[in-house]
Amino acid sequence: MYCIFIKVQLKEGAREEYLQVIRQNAVASVRDEPGCHVFDVLEDCEQEQLLYLYEVYDSPEALALHKQTPHYLRDRPRINQLIEQQEVIRANVVLPTPRL
Repeated sequence: MYCIFIKVQLKEGAREEYLQVIRQNAVASVRDEPGCHVFDVLEDCEQEQLLYLYEVYDSPEALALHKQTPHYLRDRPRINQLIEQQEVIRANVVLPTPRL
């Protein structure tokens, strides 16, 4: 499995709009993409404009397919306008949490 962890620094005043858009995108990703297993949105405990995305896919190829979906293509331009800066960490999941 393949994971990306994204640190998202939002522009001032963009938090609520970003959360509205990314929530729809996250739900559609897990619901409609067989290769997307997790799409969590996390908020920093100290900085309101700092969020993190934790996404788990079958493979880098599944992530590439994610970036071609209608919901991604629809939402990405709007999301880009709300972001001040972002950093991406790419990793392989070596010990996944067992599903109960």
